[in-house]
Amino acid sequence: MVWTLSLALYFFQEDPSAAAPPAASNTSALVEMIHNSGPVAFAVLVILLLASIFSWAIMFSKWSSFSRAHTQSQRFVRAFRKSTRLSEIAAVADQFRPSPLVAVFTEIHDEYQRQNGGRGLPRNPVALERAAQTASSEALTAMESRMTWLATIAAIAPFIGLFGTVMGIIDAFHGLGTAGAATLRAVAPGISEALITTAAGLVVAIPAVVGYNQLTARLREFGARMDDFGRELLNAIENAAMISPPSSPQPQAEEVRRRTF
Repeated sequence: MVWTLSLALYFFQEDPSAAAPPAASNTSALVEMIHNSGPVAFAVLVILLLASIFSWAIMFSKWSSFSRAHTQSQRFVRAFRKSTRLSEIAAVADQFRPSPLVAVFTEIHDEYQRQNGGRGLPRNPVALERAAQTASSEALTAMESRMTWLATIAAIAPFIGLFGTVMGIIDAFHGLGTAGAATLRAVAPGISEALITTAAGLVVAIPAVVGYNQLTARLREFGARMDDFGRELLNAIENAAMISPPSSPQPQAEEVRRRTF
């Protein structure tokens, strides 16, 4: 970002006037305008700089964690579909821990174990569905952490820049009144402050909006995958219970009645 680099140059260069060549570039012009900005405009730029750094840190962190979760989810689904026993998946589930599907599997498996020790048809299938929904909701809540900060920065950054714009216009009119004549020299400092803060607010807000929308779409995708996996796991439990050999003649008769009706 040009304005971020300009602000950094202002902090770290010892003599801005000596470092600037006679034919000043756009960057050196921005540095000079920031150097000549008033305290209000400079404070607005510092706030926007901190907000920009924070928003980019959130986006990079979320994108990295979502990429790891996506990769581990694919590996976990492949391992689950190749396995013939839930106990085998439960033993290696921790290897795929970044995946939110692991939480769904663990919650359903634990509930299934509590109901009938992991054998036969579950006594309360609705409880398994509620366990899957609870695990999915908790996993999504954990993945949504700090997303509200990104949305907040995207929403308020233009207004912070607008505040600097208003103060710059006020300074321009004040300079115009002090000079007593409508000259460019009287209004130029205030107008430059207004333009810089307006542009800075947009530069901070636009990437935050794009990042928030993209990350929100990824979260919806993870939510759909967790719901699908929960249903697939419940179907696998029911199918395994249906084809398992009965332990006594009475359950066999009951199983026949289930299949008939």
